Amino acid sequence: MFFFVPATVAMLCAVGLWFTLPDTPQSVGLPEVEGARIKAADHKADDWRSILVHHVLTNPWIWLLAIANFFIYTIRYAVLDWGPTFLSQQKHLQLQHAGWIVAGFEVSGMCSAMIGGWLTDRLFGGRCFRACLFYMVFAGVAVYLFWKVAGQSFYLNAALLCMAGFFVYGPQCLFGIAATNLATKRAAASAVGLVGLFGYLSTTLSGWGLGKLVQTYGWDTGFAGMIVVTAFGAVACLIGWNAKPHRYASEAVDDIVAVAPVCTKPTVR
Repeated sequence: MFFFVPATVAMLCAVGLWFTLPDTPQSVGLPEVEGARIKAADHKADDWRSILVHHVLTNPWIWLLAIANFFIYTIRYAVLDWGPTFLSQQKHLQLQHAGWIVAGFEVSGMCSAMIGGWLTDRLFGGRCFRACLFYMVFAGVAVYLFWKVAGQSFYLNAALLCMAGFFVYGPQCLFGIAATNLATKRAAASAVGLVGLFGYLSTTLSGWGLGKLVQTYGWDTGFAGMIVVTAFGAVACLIGWNAKPHRYASEAVDDIVAVAPVCTKPTVR
């Protein structure tokens, strides 16, 4: 019964949003965010199916973000689901102390989320893939040190897991921003939804998969698997190294082509 209450509340909120949440500013009589007037020709060109296909489903950067998000969410939920168990069984820490350490993982992640965008703009010119590559590498290093070096020290375990949280939550937040920028405002919600879907699908791997791996082969194999997952995420970010910060320049070109009058060469008699 305890689990049905929040599930029911969430379902009621979802139904309410479905019927009341506006789709775009124009749907409630407001102008575009930029204040530009919508031309009639744009409505014909902006068919939602073609937008979804062009900006999301055939956009390789969006799929790459989704794959990378799957891996980073795997690490996040692996720590949240199995961190207290590992700390109590292998590090021999009290369960209460283990809970505080995992809470520190979340708090440091919040700090990373607040400064991740600023760091990406300052150091990488808004190119999220490049920032996330370094985040993923350092996340793997932090997880490895937590596994092999921390021993049974409460403070060292807490420091390394906080370090891991900082580098895990950075890309988790940046992937959504990158999806919005690379899909442009026309398909931002669909792109973020696809990327987020892959993130939440990772719970199968981080929950049941890691649990089965640890149960069969032990914690060392489980942590080795987490390092491999982090490496896969880093490779996905490396493949996206040359992605532009956004696609708004190309979108503007598409708009010009869509609304420009067709000019024909005059016939010379």
